[in-house]
Amino acid sequence: QILMYKQFGKRVIDLIASCIALLILLPLILFVALLIRVTDPGPIIFKQSRVGRDGLLFIFYKFRSMPVNTGDISSDKVGEINIGLIGKIIRRTNIDELPQLFNILIGDMSIVGPRPSIPSQIELIEIRKRDGSIQCLPGLTGLAQISSFDGMSVNEKAVFDKDYANSISFMNDLIIIFRTFSYLFKKPPVY
Repeated sequence: QILMYKQFGKRVIDLIASCIALLILLPLILFVALLIRVTDPGPIIFKQSRVGRDGLLFIFYKFRSMPVNTGDISSDKVGEINIGLIGKIIRRTNIDELPQLFNILIGDMSIVGPRPSIPSQIELIEIRKRDGSIQCLPGLTGLAQISSFDGMSVNEKAVFDKDYANSISFMNDLIIIFRTFSYLFKKPPVY
């Protein structure tokens, strides 16, 4: 039953949930896109190469919350960047993550899984290869994300990723999704 969920059920749920979420959230997505366009010149969508399942690279989408030409930085370094008001709001509320619903729809990501690393996070990628969590589709949310805000060490993140990879089930994914909503009310990181 768990194997059936991992091989087929998870993808079916990802497809259905991402389609429904895109339909429901379309007005918000369009509003945020307009806000970004009006308040900050440059692209609305931030595109970046990320490491996906089995170490394969894919193009990752987010609403752009940082200044144009900000380099590839890991989430624990975000406090070093000067982020505008709209960027702070969409990052704090995780609205900047909504374009990843398209990543889920096309099969590069899942709703739940380890967050996709940037290619320069070599230590995290190597640990994920060793512990097998790199075989998971990266997620919009995950066990590490509901357990802490940005700033977690690579080793802490990797432990959560391994725990998730070893316990994938419909029930665990559902628990992580519900806990993601309570995570939004935690005290935010310093920006």
